[in-house]
Amino acid sequence: MKGDVKVNGVTARRSRAQGWFTNWEYYVMLLPGLAFFLVFKYVPMFGIIMAFQDYSPFQGVTGSQWVGFKHFSVMFAYDGFWRLLRNTLLISFYNIVFFFPAPIIIALMLNELRREWFKKTVQTIIYLPHFISWVVVGSITFFLLNPENGFINQMIAHNGGSTINFLSDPDWFRTLILSQNIWKEVGWGTIIFLAALAGVDPQLYEASVMDGAGRMRQLWHITLPAMKSTIVILFILRLGSVLDVGFEQIFLMLNDLVYEVGDVFETYVFREGLSGGRFSFGVAVGVFKSVIGLVLIMGANWLAKKAGEEGIY
Repeated sequence: MKGDVKVNGVTARRSRAQGWFTNWEYYVMLLPGLAFFLVFKYVPMFGIIMAFQDYSPFQGVTGSQWVGFKHFSVMFAYDGFWRLLRNTLLISFYNIVFFFPAPIIIALMLNELRREWFKKTVQTIIYLPHFISWVVVGSITFFLLNPENGFINQMIAHNGGSTINFLSDPDWFRTLILSQNIWKEVGWGTIIFLAALAGVDPQLYEASVMDGAGRMRQLWHITLPAMKSTIVILFILRLGSVLDVGFEQIFLMLNDLVYEVGDVFETYVFREGLSGGRFSFGVAVGVFKSVIGLVLIMGANWLAKKAGEEGIY
């Protein structure tokens, strides 16, 4: 057939078609994920043009007046812009420094367990909070840390100490946010890294034992290298959402006393964009966050390539 390339006597085109037909179950399994990204990620990108308009719900996207970079100028001129940026970056920084390594460490610890039933039990227990909503997490936090009758403060008072108003103390706010993140999501990250370790050939450990390698040398020369590519990819993706710290969690924990350290871009967009009806301004802030995330992803991916890693593209 003209234009086709022969591959072992079968045209490349026919070979691809047979591959699609043979593995059709896998492609069907992809459809829900593809539909999700198409409907909730790609189609809404059309709304980016609202950032350059004075959007009116009555006139729609096509009829609203174009104002160029007006909303971006307003955003950068806002008195609290640098406070928002500082709070957002600090919370993201704490998450990267403390939360990101947590599932790696737990995965390494679980990988050392030899009793499979105990390993699966621990894994299930730490994974369960992933399915709890942030509303429930906030309620549990309030129950534990309430200055009047919270469990933690009652324990402190019972032992002769003074109660601490954790929920209204600015010095404790970021610690609470970080602690909630670790408790709720560390199990999910652990599963990802355990999956990476599942592909390690057990013969490598057996050979290292014969060579006299102990646990730490096995960890350093076999286990960590097996996780390295997964760690790099997840770290690059994490940098892409460095200005996304989670609206629902922050909103539930925010109050007037911690406003100075807890107000972030998500809560600001909620107040100004949704509650204030400034839809174009809210989109402009979102575009700013997306551009910063894209630059960080591309930069981190470039550095990963330079270091010999695969990167994400």
